[in-house]
Amino acid sequence: MNNNVKVLLVEDDPNFGSIMKSYLELNDYVVVLRTDGKQGLETVQEDSFDICILDVMMPVMDGFTLAKEIKKLHPDLPFIFLTAKSLKTDMLQGFKTGADDYITKPFDSEVLLYKLKAILKRHLQPVEDESKLLDFQVGIFTFNFTLRTLAHLEKIQTLSPKEAKLLRMLCEVQDGILLRKQALEKIWGDDNYFNGRSMDVFLARLRKYLKPDRNIEIVNIHGHGFRLIIGK
Repeated sequence: MNNNVKVLLVEDDPNFGSIMKSYLELNDYVVVLRTDGKQGLETVQEDSFDICILDVMMPVMDGFTLAKEIKKLHPDLPFIFLTAKSLKTDMLQGFKTGADDYITKPFDSEVLLYKLKAILKRHLQPVEDESKLLDFQVGIFTFNFTLRTLAHLEKIQTLSPKEAKLLRMLCEVQDGILLRKQALEKIWGDDNYFNGRSMDVFLARLRKYLKPDRNIEIVNIHGHGFRLIIGK
């Protein structure tokens, strides 16, 4: 699967970065190493990558800021934070930027390989069955899954891929329960704690987008999942 998979590795420790680069190349990844956030941003502006591995604490531009800039350029490009910062608040900040994973140093290099493969498999999986419903009326909004747009009057909100998939799953079980485990496994690939916190961030965004219609609620069903309720 990793044939020709191109990785942008941004790590300010030259020794650690060089070791990481060599290890990934031994496992058939094509790796470009940069040593600060500014260099990383310039590189992603000039070249294309399949995944990014970003240190958090870097000179010139930190990893969180770099990730936000990368997301502006390439919303679908997956990335992992690799850092010594293990505080829960730092992890949550990482997932709020859209990270696919957050790995704290020191770590098992085989675990990193496993996570890379899992993320790439998720992002490179075949397109979903297009026979399924792709257009939904959500209260005053028109939701087009293919275009990832949520529209009302002349205002159009473009959703991220995960936001669109999550809203689609909610629409498909409208008034029923979208199981938390089901959504996490389908969209994030695993129902672990950190993916769960990441999904909570995406649900908060969807609630914000849908807020203009007071008849719409995304309700937490404690211990089970979520329900999209559209009142009259």
